[in-house]
Amino acid sequence: MPLTFPVSVEKNHSLQRRMEVLGISEVDLTERFVKSGGKGGQNVNKVSTAVHLIHKPSGKQIKCSVYRTQGLNRYKARDLLCLELERELDPSKSNSNLQKLRKKKQDKHRKSLKKRLEKEKSEWNEPM
Repeated sequence: MPLTFPVSVEKNHSLQRRMEVLGISEVDLTERFVKSGGKGGQNVNKVSTAVHLIHKPSGKQIKCSVYRTQGLNRYKARDLLCLELERELDPSKSNSNLQKLRKKKQDKHRKSLKKRLEKEKSEWNEPM
């Protein structure tokens, strides 16, 4: 029986398919749980919610403490491992993703500048 995580059924199936395509099996993974610390209050400081995942064949190590729950961090660590291996197999794919993210960030910055300039312009044009 495959592992299930506290995410939607579609996300579980999607992750399992990605792992199969990349040739990652649960037997190849070593998983440890550690205390994460940081934001999240007592839960993250007392309970081992962070995940340290090692993929034996490639030697890749993933540390994930994004979420406050162990189950979600386990899911995200496997997702990040798949992403790393996909980048390794097809560097052009990751490059295009980076370009998209940069463009999105530039657009957001440009829009905020435009909005600020319009606001300042309207303040200058208001009669006193």
